[in-house]
Amino acid sequence: MPEIKVTPLGAGQDVGRSCILVSIGGKNIMLDCGMHMGYNDDRRFPDFSYIIQNARLTDFLDCVIISHFHLDHCGALPYMSEMVGYDGPIYMTHPTKAICPILLEDFRKITVDKKGETNFFTSQMIKDCMKKVIPLNLHQTVQVDDELEIKAYYAGHVLGAAMVHIKVGSESVVYTGDYNMTPDRHLGAAWIDKCRPDILISESTYATTIRDSKRCRERDFLKKVHESIERGGKVLIPVFALGRAQELCILLETFWERMNLKAPIYFSTGLTEKANHYYKLFITWTNQKIRKTFVQRNMFEFKHIKAFDRSYADNPGPMVVFATPGMLHAGQSLQIFKKWAGNEKNMVIMPGYCVQGTIGHKILNGQRKLEMEGRATLDVKLQVEYMSFSAHADAKGIMQLIRMAEPRNMLLVHGEAVKMEFLKGKIEQEFSIDCYMPANGETTTVTTNPSVPVDMSLSLLKREMALGGPLPDPKKPRTMHGTLIMKENSLKLVSSEQALKELGLNEHQLRFTCRVQLQDPHSDADTLHRIYTHLKNVLKGYTIQHLPDSTVMVESIVIKVSSSAEDSNTKVLLLSWSYQDEDLGSYLSSLLKKGLPPGLC
Repeated sequence: MPEIKVTPLGAGQDVGRSCILVSIGGKNIMLDCGMHMGYNDDRRFPDFSYIIQNARLTDFLDCVIISHFHLDHCGALPYMSEMVGYDGPIYMTHPTKAICPILLEDFRKITVDKKGETNFFTSQMIKDCMKKVIPLNLHQTVQVDDELEIKAYYAGHVLGAAMVHIKVGSESVVYTGDYNMTPDRHLGAAWIDKCRPDILISESTYATTIRDSKRCRERDFLKKVHESIERGGKVLIPVFALGRAQELCILLETFWERMNLKAPIYFSTGLTEKANHYYKLFITWTNQKIRKTFVQRNMFEFKHIKAFDRSYADNPGPMVVFATPGMLHAGQSLQIFKKWAGNEKNMVIMPGYCVQGTIGHKILNGQRKLEMEGRATLDVKLQVEYMSFSAHADAKGIMQLIRMAEPRNMLLVHGEAVKMEFLKGKIEQEFSIDCYMPANGETTTVTTNPSVPVDMSLSLLKREMALGGPLPDPKKPRTMHGTLIMKENSLKLVSSEQALKELGLNEHQLRFTCRVQLQDPHSDADTLHRIYTHLKNVLKGYTIQHLPDSTVMVESIVIKVSSSAEDSNTKVLLLSWSYQDEDLGSYLSSLLKKGLPPGLC
């Protein structure tokens, strides 16, 4: 039986370093190629030795598909293509192709130029890597080769994020990347066809969470920021440059305007100017409201939010600062956090998920003394708040997507093992499908039952409908009688008459013969007459004839009688029928085996 194999090289029972290997129909596809934000050693990148112990990456992989620009999904791409060595096609959407190199270069600067790390990709490697990228449009089917085709669907989450449907022959897999099933202030909700894939590979970051209403969260967020500002405190909001950043900027901008607040709001790094440029460029990827208002006013041009300079961090008085990156693991957000951590008036609001090992994860878990670089300790006195503005699907959203796509099997990645286990149980219980959650380096093998497409002749369909059967329904299989013919690698179901005509063949009659022994003391002719009378009494509505050639015919069934050589009272009946009358023939043989009733003339 054909099978599909899925092996996570990263994000198996873990968040970060997404990299999933799929083998389907003889093709090998790598889904995402991310880095882990919680590590600074070899564990930062996926373990490519799993593939290259046997061959070069280019020889092994048919293509690489990147779902979106977050570094835990694309951060290892230049390392894989330029340092490990891969020359094949890399697919991603247009916005991802535009934004990905900016984030990669920004991260390279922090890692190499500021921290002085070696064994890392260079600026030139990023450029060379991006030359291998082939951009995808939404809902466009792309033929990677003669057999492998891919199609991208809108995933919400961040600008340019896509889910991807991979198909080889009749086997298929859907990979969600990161997605959001609820629209927000700047992006729409994820959507996919009822494509019924063999496996749906879904992220499960919030596998056990059902988030409260978005409005309540926004109200709480604004209340906390406002209270902090009123008492003269500074508010740090660590974000990634694209996504939640724009969402929260739109929220604060409208609140500041409405409340006529004067405290400054800043946004760190030049990345945001570029980010907003891309939002304007790819306006079609945003939601309906932003597209509508775009003509009168661009939602991404902010009146109250100014560019941040690092000297502002020491300014007296209240302020709100959006700083990157979002998990406080490096960069400007960490620098500001160190400066403001000692004052209880100040506040840090974590608006998204933090990977284990990052400062963000530590403070959310209540750590109040942090060991920083050079063995220095940092006392955390500021208020720490967590408010999920994360653009990941929650448990409800994941279930919603399963209902949308109707997969035959489910596979969870990009989540914590305990939470995955809980969701796995829920999915299996509600949808009665198998759900898998492989760890990194562990292979899940799913056997597929490929459905073979068959064309059906219109005349045969009309004939079946004339017989009064139910109308065709994809959810209720129905038996069709016809002849299956194969022409030019495609199958067609036609009537037997049409098949004979198309193939230039003569019809052959196939008949079944059955012997039945009967005890009857009469002559052969009398026994045959008695059988004729008996069948006339039993079978109403059938054509029954007693023919001059000493046979009885019931429809196409012929009955002959002869005496046994050993005993003249033992009659041997020969019943012969065509394939069409198989049911009637079986019934008659059973009836005559019981013998003839007494008193028949």
